[in-house]
Amino acid sequence: MRVDKYLWCIRYYKTRSIATAAIKKGHVKVNGAVVKPSREVYATDQISVRKNQVDYQLVVLDTPDSRLGAKLVDIYRKDVTPKENLEKLELLKYSKDYYRKKGTGRPTKKDRRDIDEIYENDDFFSKDEEE
Repeated sequence: MRVDKYLWCIRYYKTRSIATAAIKKGHVKVNGAVVKPSREVYATDQISVRKNQVDYQLVVLDTPDSRLGAKLVDIYRKDVTPKENLEKLELLKYSKDYYRKKGTGRPTKKDRRDIDEIYENDDFFSKDEEE
């Protein structure tokens, strides 16, 4: 089975075209080598997938006939991703919560009051106003 189809079948990518694009960009390695989307995948191959700033490590157990339900994915692959990589994903989630979401526009009145309150309580800004 082709590597792009395999990654689509085991639900690492939503579409085959997205999987193909990721492979062409070099985000996917099979047995440590960068591959083309048409590369065949066999049992015991090790696949490394870089997705969302995390390196996932997979071992191919078998190749499915078609796309699988989420509950059946573990029959065809074994996830051997190190714990450090998964912890990195958790840290990324927390760091993104701090910032405003893209497209939310200008700060609201409440946001502006909070910003002004921070500046009023900061010694650095209050010294400049006294001089």
